[in-house]
Amino acid sequence: MADTNWAFAQYENIRKRLPASSAFGAAQRIPDLAALADDFDVFLFDAYGVLNYGDTPVAGAVERVAALQALGKRCMVLTNGASFPTRDSLAKYRRYGHDFTPADVISSRDILAAHLAQNRSSGWAAMAPEGALPEGLGVDFELLKDDPASYARARGFLLIGSQIWNDDRQALLVNALREAPRPVLVGNPDLVARYEHRFNLQPGLYAHWLAEETGIEPEFFGKPFAGIFAEAKLRFGAVPPGRVLMIGDTLHTDILGGAAAGFKTLLIEDHGMFKGADLRPYIEKSGISPDFIAPTI
Repeated sequence: MADTNWAFAQYENIRKRLPASSAFGAAQRIPDLAALADDFDVFLFDAYGVLNYGDTPVAGAVERVAALQALGKRCMVLTNGASFPTRDSLAKYRRYGHDFTPADVISSRDILAAHLAQNRSSGWAAMAPEGALPEGLGVDFELLKDDPASYARARGFLLIGSQIWNDDRQALLVNALREAPRPVLVGNPDLVARYEHRFNLQPGLYAHWLAEETGIEPEFFGKPFAGIFAEAKLRFGAVPPGRVLMIGDTLHTDILGGAAAGFKTLLIEDHGMFKGADLRPYIEKSGISPDFIAPTI
């Protein structure tokens, strides 16, 4: 079963495909975000592990975000959740009680869609959940299941959600790419996502496995890669990078990506990737250190 050590090892194994950053923080411990309210103008929140576990909101998250907004702070969500349109994520956060606008929520699906808009070709097939629609992507896709013909006729592959993926389907995709190399675009670069009591494997992990087995290098859209942070900059405008804080629960996506973008970073330790773990060995081994550490937001 996947656990924190296993997940961390997977991220370390694929460091060669992640952005480089020489910005390593002091890992200063703070009680919560209230301690930093005066120091930043923009707060960028990861979703899973920071605002919610799966469909369960993190206790106190709604109140903390609302308090920052009441101070005039720009609060935004940067999520690698790509299975469904971003409007669905916005609706979920509003059900929790958050007061986010459409411009406040950026998903890796949005960044993938912007890439696809440059070449609206047909013939895509997708790793995606049952019922997934192409809404917002600008291209149609065929859902990949157990028919080898689906893999053979695709002109390229979109990896956006792993809810119904399994080893047999992974093998079909590997074989199809060996027989005929084609583009692989990854709308969710996460390797794992931690829910209440388990880790779930995510599209990014399968994409890196594909690369190792086929030699085809996927293109990744979302944290820690630059596109999603560039889009955030466009939306929050002329705010100095040093006045922007990226808050997340993973070293290799939220913290590495935020630091590479020039932002300050905060790692959450009491829920998400490192729940119940001592952070020090992971920071030392990876060389990725946040500016701040807090138990929760």
